[in-house]
Amino acid sequence: MIETFQDYRKFLQPEIVARLANMELVARLVVEGFITGLHKSPYHGFSVEFAEHRQYMPGDEIKHLDWKIFGRTDRYYIKQFEEETNLKAYIILDASRSMSFSSNGRMTKLKYASYITAALSQLMVQQRDAVGFTIYDEKVRLYMPPHATKSYLREILRQLELVSASNKTATASALHLIAERIKRRGLVIILSDLFDNPSEVMAALRHFRHKKNEVIVMHILDPLELSFAFGRDAVFKDMETSEELTTQPWHIQRSYQEEMKIFLNNYKKECRDHKIDYVRLDTSTPFDVALFQYLNKRKRLG
Repeated sequence: MIETFQDYRKFLQPEIVARLANMELVARLVVEGFITGLHKSPYHGFSVEFAEHRQYMPGDEIKHLDWKIFGRTDRYYIKQFEEETNLKAYIILDASRSMSFSSNGRMTKLKYASYITAALSQLMVQQRDAVGFTIYDEKVRLYMPPHATKSYLREILRQLELVSASNKTATASALHLIAERIKRRGLVIILSDLFDNPSEVMAALRHFRHKKNEVIVMHILDPLELSFAFGRDAVFKDMETSEELTTQPWHIQRSYQEEMKIFLNNYKKECRDHKIDYVRLDTSTPFDVALFQYLNKRKRLG
C-alpha cells in the first residue's frame, strides 16, 4: 500500500485528533505525522535529526566514544544517554475558565493547547531535550521542572489527561511567579488566549527575557472569537464572572473585529520589539504550524 502525504497529515488536523483515545496516542501520532511531513510539502527540504550522539568534548569519558562512527567519519562522537539533555524547555499552559470556550462543535481552546503541549513534549524528549510543564489559572496549579526521561513524559501526558478549565484568568501575575521559579534559563513556551491586561502580560513576558530565557508565545483563540459571526441575536455570558449581555452581534461585529485586530497587532508588535516569538493559532489550525514554530526556534538555538 502506498502511503501519501495526506495519510500522515490527517493526524495534524484537530478534528481527526479529537477522535483519538488518549493523550499518549495523540502525542505519538501527531509527532509521527509531523516528522514525515517535514520531508514533503509544505516544508520540503527542512530536515530534523534526533540527537543520539554529540561531538566529543574535552573532559568526556573515552569509554562513551562511538568507534563505529569514528571508523566511518574519522571524527569523535559520544553516545548520548537519556539523562543527557541539550536544552531545557518550559511549557506553560493557561487553564483558566476562558480556555474552555469552543464553537461549532470544535474542541475547546484548552484541549487544543493540551494536544500541542503533548506533541511538543513528545518531540522534545525524542530529541533528548528536557521538558518541564506548568499549569496556571489565577494561580500556579502545577509546576514540573524539566527532565528528559520517558517516564517523566508519561507523567506530563497524564497531567494533560486530567487538566480542566477553572477559575479566573491571572496570566500576568502567574507568569511572574513562574519566571521566578525558573532557575536555569532555557526555552519558555506559553499557550494562552492572553485574555488579560496586555501591558501587564507583556511585563511578565519581559520578565522571562530579563532572565535570559528564549520565549515563544502561542496565542490560542477560537475562530468565532476572531470573526464574531454569531448571527442576529445572542446572549453573551462571561465564562469567568457569569455576567450576561443580550445584543444583536451583527450591529457590533465590525467594531469588535477592529478592536480584536488592535488587540492582536499590539501583542505581535510588542513581542517582536522584545525578541519574543509570537504565533497566533486558532483551534482549526493544523498542529504542524505550532510544531514547526518550535523546531525552527530550536534550530536557531543550536
